[in-house]
Amino acid sequence: MHIQIVNFKLNEMTRADYDALLEQAGPQFPQIPGLKSKYYLADDEANIYGGVYVWESKQAMLDYQAGEIYQGILDHPGLAEVTSVDFDVIEDHSFAAD
Repeated sequence: MHIQIVNFKLNEMTRADYDALLEQAGPQFPQIPGLKSKYYLADDEANIYGGVYVWESKQAMLDYQAGEIYQGILDHPGLAEVTSVDFDVIEDHSFAAD
């Protein structure tokens, strides 16, 4: 398993605009090969948004980063200062609660 955290700031876009963008773009994420789950993040006061992606493997994340959806995030004029950090999961000491 592999974790990716993507953050960005809204650029000349309101939170309502961003929520509308999520309504449009959100349905495509469950179709991405190797993506186990995605959690959307928001800190309205600091204007920092993003997502936590849980991948089956690092290769699945790299394939996503090479594709159109990720490039669309990088190129979107309403999203600024996009960063991506990824981590291997220490599976022997990790858990998921039901």
